[in-house]
Amino acid sequence: MTQIEQSAVPAPGSGPPTGGSPVIERMRQLRSRWPSGEGVAVFNAAYLEVVERVAPDLGRGRPDDREAAALLGVRCAEHYLSAAETATAGGRPPECWRPLLPCRRHPGVRPLQFALSGLQAHVGHDLVLAVVDTCRTLGCEPPDLEGEFERVGELLALLEERIHDELMPGPDLLEIADPLTHLVSSWSLERAREAAWSAARTLWRLRGFPAPAEEFRQRTDAGAGLVGRLLLTPCR
Repeated sequence: MTQIEQSAVPAPGSGPPTGGSPVIERMRQLRSRWPSGEGVAVFNAAYLEVVERVAPDLGRGRPDDREAAALLGVRCAEHYLSAAETATAGGRPPECWRPLLPCRRHPGVRPLQFALSGLQAHVGHDLVLAVVDTCRTLGCEPPDLEGEFERVGELLALLEERIHDELMPGPDLLEIADPLTHLVSSWSLERAREAAWSAARTLWRLRGFPAPAEEFRQRTDAGAGLVGRLLLTPCR
C-alpha cells in the first residue's frame, strides 16, 4: 500500500480523555515535549492557540463516526500531528517537516520563520494528502470538497494572522532592508493553497496508478520542503 492510501490516525496511546478533542489533546502533549521557541514547537503553539479559540471540537467524535473522521480539517491536522510525533520519537518525518529540525536552535533563525515554514509544510503537503484521504473515505471527488477546503482555508488564514501578529518583530526592531521582511513578503498563503488544491486534484486523478502517484506524492513533499527550507534562511 502506498503512503497516499494510508489515512493519518492518532498515535497509539495518545488518545485524549473521554469527551475531549483528540487533535487538541495531541497538540497539547506535543507542547509539553518540545522546548518553546524552537522549530516545530513555535508552529504547534500558534496552531494550538487558534484551534482552541475557533475550533475547540475539531476531531471530537466516536471512532466509528464516519463523517466526523473524514472532515478535511481533522485529516489535515492529523497529518501534521503524525509528522510531529514521528520527529519527537526520533523517527523520520516527511521531507517537508525536516528543515525545522536541524535549524531549531539556530541563532539566526527567528520564531516567525519557524512558524511560516511549518505553515508551508502543512499547506503544501498535509493539506494535499488530507484532500485525497477525505475523498477516499467519503467516496467523493475533490470538487465536492471545495466548500470544506475553503473553511479549512479560513482557519489557516487565522493561523497566519496570529503568526504575524505575535511573532513579527515591530518596526523598531527591524533594520532597514531586514532580510526577514523580504522572506515574509515572498511567501503567500493564498498561492500555497492554490498549489495545494491543484496538487490534490492531480494526486486524486493518479489514484489508479500507484507508482506515478507515489512519485508525485514524493515530489510534492520535496517541493514543500524546499520552500520551507528557504523560509528558514538565517537572517542574522
